[in-house]
Amino acid sequence: MAFDELTVRADEATRRADEAYRQLERRYDDFLERERHKRVSRRRFSTLVDRIRTNGAPYGAHTIVYRPSGELLLVRHEGVDLWVLPGGGVDPDESFAQAARRELEEEAGVDVDYDGLAMISTVEIETQGYRTRGVLPIFAAQAESVEPDISDPDDEISAARWFSRLPDDTRDRDDLVAWRRQRL
Repeated sequence: MAFDELTVRADEATRRADEAYRQLERRYDDFLERERHKRVSRRRFSTLVDRIRTNGAPYGAHTIVYRPSGELLLVRHEGVDLWVLPGGGVDPDESFAQAARRELEEEAGVDVDYDGLAMISTVEIETQGYRTRGVLPIFAAQAESVEPDISDPDDEISAARWFSRLPDDTRDRDDLVAWRRQRL
């Protein structure tokens, strides 16, 4: 195996992700653990490695927002053309929880009470002989009957809606079903 610059960066990213996971594990308890595997292009791999090296998370932090009735809030992300959980990138001065709150405010504008960490997904990422991993922290928050109000500065979110039944085009559907099952 050749040890080139991308290998070194990928190894640094893996160490940073492991550190982020341990920090979350120490701070929170009783969360669901999930695994994901992604094969990406070499260019995308390099981008994700740099994100992970910064804070351990390739895709930022997200929130499962639910109502007492069991409905979940999803947002329509135009970049992936799917219904997704509100969430996104972590700024340099933010914790994962702070990023999840900020992203929820921007993408859906609902008032919630956070329960804590709902889930950590370990994301194994690979391309053409290179591998790394990152973490995806997903928090849980309860909202009352509040209608969403989008103020996304990135213009990626076109809609925000409550769902009692998840749409067929929901990203990470299996994770949400597993979380719902655990809560019942």
